[in-house]
Amino acid sequence: MHTLALHLKEIQGKSLLLAHSGGVDSCVLAHVLLQNKMPFSVAHCNFQLRAKASNEDSEFVKKWCAAHKIPFHSHSFDTELYKEKFKKGTQEAARELRYQWFNHLMEMEGFEVLLTAHHLNDQLETFLLNATRGTGISGLLGIPQTQKIIRPLASISKKEILSYASHHNIQWREDASNQTNVYLRNQIRHRVVAPLEEFKPEALENFKVTLKHLSEAEKFIGIQLDGLKSVIFKKQHDTFSIAIQELTKLNPLNFCLHHWFAPLGFDAKEVQKLLHALPGKQLFGTSHRLIRDRDYLLLTPLSEENLEEFPFDLEQPNHKLPIALEWNDVDVPVRDQWEANEAFLDKDLLKTPLSIRKYKEGDYFCPTGMKGKKLLSKFFKDEKYSLLEKERQWLLCSKDKIVWVLGRRCDRRFIANARTENKLLMRLSE
Repeated sequence: MHTLALHLKEIQGKSLLLAHSGGVDSCVLAHVLLQNKMPFSVAHCNFQLRAKASNEDSEFVKKWCAAHKIPFHSHSFDTELYKEKFKKGTQEAARELRYQWFNHLMEMEGFEVLLTAHHLNDQLETFLLNATRGTGISGLLGIPQTQKIIRPLASISKKEILSYASHHNIQWREDASNQTNVYLRNQIRHRVVAPLEEFKPEALENFKVTLKHLSEAEKFIGIQLDGLKSVIFKKQHDTFSIAIQELTKLNPLNFCLHHWFAPLGFDAKEVQKLLHALPGKQLFGTSHRLIRDRDYLLLTPLSEENLEEFPFDLEQPNHKLPIALEWNDVDVPVRDQWEANEAFLDKDLLKTPLSIRKYKEGDYFCPTGMKGKKLLSKFFKDEKYSLLEKERQWLLCSKDKIVWVLGRRCDRRFIANARTENKLLMRLSE
């Protein structure tokens, strides 16, 4: 397998973990690794779906590893319980369980690369499965590969694998469920792929070329879309600001939205609706949320709402505050104007301990430069705060009174004047 040897060069010298079921595919890959003197460990999953046969598979792989002095890791899963709990199909449940465990094992043991024995026939089956479900180019590329998950047999046919196994007298375990038509994948394997190979023997080789063309097309489109994204998505701290006017110029819009937002768990059609929604409307993905602001969409990571208050003592260092806040007793003349990040306060009017917190409904203060009091929600509206800015605004409080909307406006009840004896200067660092 000359092509396979080329794939193995990419992982030479890395810490390898082989997913080994005991079937012919993983047995052949294990043999090839041994022949190429590449150190590796084995991870075997027992899904307990075939009673005695599942345990015999585990024992077969364990004995093989012992005979060749290969480190062996195994785990048994209650797949039926997982299926029932999370409402999954058998194959989907098994896939989720094994990759959850593989990821945990790699992290705990420091493996750099997971090797799986998926081959060209698997690729074609996945291509056909995804095509029937309605997919984009990524879905048509078959089983995905990443820097941490490598599939060295991806361009090798099942016939080549069986031929290699026969030539080298390799033993393996046969999973009887592969011969049934219980699963859709098996039906495609037996009723579509097998007859196609018989009718058109060159079909798999031609499919390999098709995959190459699709991969190149996806790469080119991805480069163009990433370049466009770098122009439209403006990053500030951990938030992206996306001009709605620029988005609506895109054609086809839904295609671009899917490429950018689907990986974050958003539905492109819902994002498109958000472009025409009222300000404040939100969508939640798997890792981010998308907020409709006035002229922008704001993309920000999900985080737990922080309703905690952070009390502190003016006489102690501010080790546990969530922001960089400094203060000093000063004896300086009163000025008509201070910087937005400074608060010149009458220390005697402050009730300790002070605290830092976020906005609560009903909050109000008495802004400097104004008469009377003002709801903080009205202040935010007048100052044209976005929803995100409101959530991020910190407040300095004395008991239940707001002393300073940090970085924006002080409450006039607490500011120092010419008669103030104990003056305090507080400064908010960027």
